[in-house]
Amino acid sequence: MAKRFAVSAAGLLASVLIVALAASLGGLFGPGDWYRSLAKPDWNPPNWVFGPVWSFLYLSMAVAGWLVWMRRGERPVGVPLALHGAQLLLNAVWTPLFFGLHWMGLAFAEILVLEVFIIACVAAFWPVSRWAAALMAPYAVWVAFAAFLNFTLWRLN
Repeated sequence: MAKRFAVSAAGLLASVLIVALAASLGGLFGPGDWYRSLAKPDWNPPNWVFGPVWSFLYLSMAVAGWLVWMRRGERPVGVPLALHGAQLLLNAVWTPLFFGLHWMGLAFAEILVLEVFIIACVAAFWPVSRWAAALMAPYAVWVAFAAFLNFTLWRLN
């Protein structure tokens, strides 16, 4: 029992660290003066919204990945976890494209690919852990919104 708890806790910690790594890679590029100077639509969220939303989403991603990992041995988890890793990598790439290089068009194309991978991840998580799939759903919705915002900012600027 203690060994199972230790393995479970270690798995959760590893999942949190993996997601934190992806988040920190993207976090190297803050909005800065460039973003503040952009023309924005009226429905653009205030800057203070992004931190709490992304914190919640990253924690949800970490727990979702851990829930799927915990089902290894009971169900095939290789493809779902590979999709999870791929979407994390794509997530980390968007921020340098948009905020670092200011390549809004390429960032828009990349976020569309990210959205496809998130949806594929949710679909792959569903038969393994419905809770994991449900934890990823708000992320899919937020990234769809972020893609629309990215496109709008690109068009306005």
